[in-house]
Amino acid sequence: MRTRTALAAAAAIVALAAGCSSAATGGGDKAGGPVTLKFLSLAWQKESIAANKQIVDEWNKSNPNTKVEYVQGSWDNVNDQLVTSFEAGDPPDVIHDDSPALAGFASRGYLADLSGKLPADLKSDIPQPAWDTVTFGDGKGGKGVYGVPFLQESQVIIANKKLLDAAKVRVPTPDQPWTWDEFAQISKKLTKDGSFGVAWPLKSPVNKVLNLGLNFGGTFFQTDGAKATVKVGPEEREVLQRIHDQLYKDKSADPSALGMGTADPLPGFYAGKYALLPAGVYLRQQVVEQAPPGFQWITIPPLKGTSTNQGATSQTLSVAADSKYPDQATKFISFFLNSANQAKLAKGDWLLPTSTKAASDPSMTTKENGWDVATASAKNLVVAPYLRVNGFDEWKSKVATPTLQQYFADKITLDQAAKTLVEEGDKVLARYTK
Repeated sequence: MRTRTALAAAAAIVALAAGCSSAATGGGDKAGGPVTLKFLSLAWQKESIAANKQIVDEWNKSNPNTKVEYVQGSWDNVNDQLVTSFEAGDPPDVIHDDSPALAGFASRGYLADLSGKLPADLKSDIPQPAWDTVTFGDGKGGKGVYGVPFLQESQVIIANKKLLDAAKVRVPTPDQPWTWDEFAQISKKLTKDGSFGVAWPLKSPVNKVLNLGLNFGGTFFQTDGAKATVKVGPEEREVLQRIHDQLYKDKSADPSALGMGTADPLPGFYAGKYALLPAGVYLRQQVVEQAPPGFQWITIPPLKGTSTNQGATSQTLSVAADSKYPDQATKFISFFLNSANQAKLAKGDWLLPTSTKAASDPSMTTKENGWDVATASAKNLVVAPYLRVNGFDEWKSKVATPTLQQYFADKITLDQAAKTLVEEGDKVLARYTK
């Protein structure tokens, strides 16, 4: 998902250790008395933390025999911290994480398989593509559902409305989005007087490129049984080439933005240096909070290549395999993620609920702050192919990130980038093939 300015890692370690020390026993009376579940939450924005705690309080008031203890964690190094608690046999009962982390945990037996244990109304309220993000092999030849997906992110474009109006460009709708060709033409039209049509902050380019690559059917990986290999063919090259063309052929994208994180171009965006800023839907919150008085902006729907498909990952809630109270933990998750609560959580995090009922909530469909466009973009999300690839994290950090950074900095050609991504990538992935 996104880059988080989360709590300090040291504080998170203390919180996790202190909050989860009794998770293996869960607290409570083994003879049927009240029990306590530890819930590790990674919410970090003020509104999101408040929504999480409110829902926990509502549960505790209605379920005196199953108390949930809220444990504040951090996205910083949480997976390393969880591995430590898993191996020690004292993980939290209910675990907030994201879907890319679940595959490894599931294969090592750390998470409970929730197949057949969730209520039918929750199962049917969340579309299958979201469930696909949490369905993995169990390490024994079978498959299971190892979390409930509840928040997702799509890539949209935040646009300076004043500059778009002045250029008299078409404002797209979810039903009639800009094509990539149209986006390129508009970016060129908006580039003048020392300002650029677009800023591509690509300090961490891999997930953005892979998710957008699906606009043209680019998967970047192919699998044959348990073996995965890297693929950079014509479909995968489309987005790579188009971004590169904006930087060096059209010169409609600012090369100085390449080393920036997603939010770093915002001051330049407010000042009119950039008209268009491709970003995750959550960035709308910072625009609302930080934009100068009178600044007018709109949310542009996802771009269309051969389709508007984007790769999706999910924030998830899972049950630890070592939990002494898996049934109670599953019931809590089902309550926590009902449609009304998902709407609250999505608003607090400025993300998209997986619940179809939550997505139809008036707060999710209002034109204010682009919620209507953001929520409509959920239909474009399909499971990210890299979720199924063992070794993806190492490929991403050791091969893909430096290679794509060099390519977008115009230090290597697309052919050279593709060759490195495939040849060095396949060496990495081969080590993960059983």
